[in-house]
Amino acid sequence: MPTVIGREKLISRASRAETPHTMFATLATELRRAVPYDAAVWRATDPETGMITSPILAENIEDHSCAVYWQYELFTEKINLFRDLAQAPVPVASLWESTGGEPSRSSLYRGFLAPRGVHDELRAVLRVDGRPHGYVSLFRAEGGAAFSTGERRFIEGLVKPMARKLRSYAKQRPEPIADGLIGTGLLLFDAGGALISANDDARRYLEEMPEGPTSVTALGIRIPLWVHGTAMRARAIAEEHERDTARIRMRSRTGRWLVCHASCLREADGRLGVSAVIIERAPISEVTPLIVQAYELSERELEVTQWVARGLSTGRISEELHLSPHTVRDHIKAIFEKLGVSSRGELVGKLFTEYHEPLAPGSTGRR
Repeated sequence: MPTVIGREKLISRASRAETPHTMFATLATELRRAVPYDAAVWRATDPETGMITSPILAENIEDHSCAVYWQYELFTEKINLFRDLAQAPVPVASLWESTGGEPSRSSLYRGFLAPRGVHDELRAVLRVDGRPHGYVSLFRAEGGAAFSTGERRFIEGLVKPMARKLRSYAKQRPEPIADGLIGTGLLLFDAGGALISANDDARRYLEEMPEGPTSVTALGIRIPLWVHGTAMRARAIAEEHERDTARIRMRSRTGRWLVCHASCLREADGRLGVSAVIIERAPISEVTPLIVQAYELSERELEVTQWVARGLSTGRISEELHLSPHTVRDHIKAIFEKLGVSSRGELVGKLFTEYHEPLAPGSTGRR
């Protein structure tokens, strides 16, 4: 039976990991002792859209299967959807428990899990401050017991601390590079999700992607699951006529911030056509919110920071926010402490400059 002490040790070890991928690997090694499982997928997510992003760690699952699994999640599954769990009071659930011991009610179980000999799946959304930072899927093979209530509760205790750790990795600065990509990558996927075209910039961006599940295409290009998932999400949005966006921020192998967004086009008769995926450098406006969350600034501290970045004095900020100058000074002091800076200039530089892609000394980059 997993224990609270065991969970605290697991959290302590995983929290020392230097990268998200290493954190997932550490969690996998340690968790398997407390909550045995036969296969798993660990995914980082964009906290604004809840879509999968890099990195992803798959255990005992073929790369192409990860994409098939995600198709069920986006198009047919109705039980324990990650986007529903992200908003649920308890963001952890097992398939066996949720279906009352009748997993065949799940399209994912019928079409994907059962044919692969999977008996039960336990899902968790790593969530903090109402935002999802990771999705976890644990699988047990036939012949073993379903996940128990005690095991589910053990996982619940990991949700917040592990989400906080995932969030903190946004503070890591990208490596200086000798050649900075600045073009726009374009990928086109057909109605079946197959890649049919890609420009040269897209190929270069894909070469910079970290390790993770990929799909091999007819063009000889490997497409990471998080990029393919963006295309699939765009099609799902179009099919359901949702007012939503298929957009993720992700990091390359060197830590540079990229943004990937997709849209599903329609033919002249209204039918859905190709999905267009764009990959490009993330502007600082896309990166700053992640950095702010990583430093755990409150909403009020964020407001103060934004006014400081615009060069307003303490008096002007107090007028804009209807706060006393003393309160504004207290907020600025707390912000300085969280970010480890001692001046307004350092603050602005840390949030709005440091995380923009740096070039190696003596390099100008491609412009």
